Amino acid sequence: MSNQQEKLEMKEMPIAYELAKKQKEISVAEFFTKNRHLLGFDNKRKALLMAVKEAVDNSLDACEEARILPEISVEIIEMSEFKYKVIVEDNGPGIVKKQIPNIFAKLLYGSKFHTLKQQRGQQGIGISAAVLYSQLTTGKPAKIISRVSKKEPAYYYELSIDTQNNKPVIAKEETVEWSKEHGTKVELDLEAEYIKGNQSIDEYLKQTAVINPHVTIIYTNPKSEQVIYARATDKLPDEPKEIKPHPYGVELGMLMDKLRWTESRTLQSFFTSEFSRVGPGTAKEICEHAAILPNTKPSQVSRDVAEKLLQAIQKTKIIAPPTDCLSPIGEELLEKGLRKEIKAEFYCATSRPPAVYRGNPFIIESAIAFGGEIPKEEKANILRFANRVPLLYQEGACAMTESIMETNWKSYGLQQSGDSIPFGSVVIVVHMASVWVPFTSESKEAIAHYPEIIKDIKLALQECGRLLGTYVRKKYRISEQIERANMFERYIPEIADSLSVLTNEKKDKILQGLQKMLVKPEIKKEIVEEDSDDKLYRMEFTKSKEMENSENE
Repeated sequence: MSNQQEKLEMKEMPIAYELAKKQKEISVAEFFTKNRHLLGFDNKRKALLMAVKEAVDNSLDACEEARILPEISVEIIEMSEFKYKVIVEDNGPGIVKKQIPNIFAKLLYGSKFHTLKQQRGQQGIGISAAVLYSQLTTGKPAKIISRVSKKEPAYYYELSIDTQNNKPVIAKEETVEWSKEHGTKVELDLEAEYIKGNQSIDEYLKQTAVINPHVTIIYTNPKSEQVIYARATDKLPDEPKEIKPHPYGVELGMLMDKLRWTESRTLQSFFTSEFSRVGPGTAKEICEHAAILPNTKPSQVSRDVAEKLLQAIQKTKIIAPPTDCLSPIGEELLEKGLRKEIKAEFYCATSRPPAVYRGNPFIIESAIAFGGEIPKEEKANILRFANRVPLLYQEGACAMTESIMETNWKSYGLQQSGDSIPFGSVVIVVHMASVWVPFTSESKEAIAHYPEIIKDIKLALQECGRLLGTYVRKKYRISEQIERANMFERYIPEIADSLSVLTNEKKDKILQGLQKMLVKPEIKKEIVEEDSDDKLYRMEFTKSKEMENSENE
């Protein structure tokens, strides 16, 4: 066949065949190389925060799973303009040798995605995304040291990512001497910018110390200044237990997948083994509502039958999912963490009863710090947390912020203009603990606007708001009484002079009588916690006995 005939046949072939030659599978690492902003690495300042955040979150999760009180060291070294070295070291359980390359240099690799329990990581792209960003901006590999026991050596790796195939590339592998008996150390070089402020590493680590009172963090910033956030408690959070999905949260496609892959031989056993809170009786009731025999084989269930089963689930009364999969901070420790890092005169905290969205259990906790050294003429400082992790970006897109704006803070003694963030000397804390936090993006910076979540956040804020309102009103009344008493005290000598002239009584006697009439509220300053460097105070206004007697009369 001549070249001319070949060209003629090519022209007659539909264009779709030519286009098909260009179509190929996209590696997840390759995708995020071009779309790193989706992971939060969209500017130099934020990139530095995200790299530290992902490493610290991994360390905290590992320590808590191993029931080790976390001690984490974070060091940032400025190498040159916009080039930094990040070193994060922990005392966790360490990582098994063969898993080190995959954990740090393969995206979407982890143990948490299919596990329903409260934990910081979810998607398996956190620390590997930081390694990818480091590789893209400096071309240098990540340096990892990990050790699981003093009986085993410490393993050192230099790793990068093959973005075409989403596989780890090992540049160096050896055993090294390391002083730690167990733990992991991560070292990354990256293009970044260090600036202090509300969205800085400094603020992230401070908030991490607030929401994780059991953690010690040793932080050395690029100016070689060291800050130590000491733990406020030696009690580890309760270990959350893994649960199965709740039937109310299942969707048609998910149900069909489960039916296809289950090892159960009947529909009744399928429901009892694949879902939480479903016993034999409840499983039978679901089948009855769908008009399907309980001994039907799951593999024989068609799409239409699966849809009937889904509708039957909604008609069946099923107990709410268990909450031992959650590990909330608790009112006492939340308040203690707040006291440790924020100097105020009033603190309160609340923890709501468990609630559910899409079959996923969650608990909302809230706290407020008021007065003291908190700036007065500014908007309220909002601290948002999800599974003990600070959320520093996308505040306006978060359900927590919306709930705060929709709460009427005027009735609690704060200034507020319409539906906006209140003004005043106040810090507002909101924490969501859940088996699956509904983040709005892969960068995990804002929580989606589910009505069930917003409702519970508002209720938690209102509980704290009522306590704040009581304190603010009491403080205002007492300050008014003190002002009136001070004014009366100022004019006592003149009043005594005039009464002495009018009554012919001695001025000293009249002065004594007037001073007995003067009663002032007592201000009690109680030391709540003390260490070698500082003291934390709680201000309390109490009435003196004379004032109580005066009011009773």
